Amino acid sequence: MNTQDTFKFAETHEWADPENDGLVWVGISNHAQEALGDVMFFQAPKIGQQVKQGEAIAAIESVKAASDIHAPVSGEIVALNDAVDAAPELVNEKPYAVWLFKIKPDSNASLSSELEQLMSLDQYQSGPGA
Repeated sequence: MNTQDTFKFAETHEWADPENDGLVWVGISNHAQEALGDVMFFQAPKIGQQVKQGEAIAAIESVKAASDIHAPVSGEIVALNDAVDAAPELVNEKPYAVWLFKIKPDSNASLSSELEQLMSLDQYQSGPGA
């Protein structure tokens, strides 16, 4: 797993971490977990589910609110973080160390294009994550 300095961020507060194995790890930003408050439940997407960039594919609930989680890139859901299913509060403790699911991108070309549409940490922190 990389550091948040190398992550790409969506306006909807998800982070995307493209790994060397070709998969994109996905989580929510610190801003998102702070806005939600104490996370109580995570409704994960399904393994094998095909997703499109920007599509609402999962949900996260806290004592204060519920929020959709959007796919930062297009592809297939290939892994879920069972630790978050068992203890959703981990998202509050380490939002940049706790991934929610992994996406196998449709192709390297489409992944590059979609990642360009996302923001760097600096762009995110001076915009939607401010």
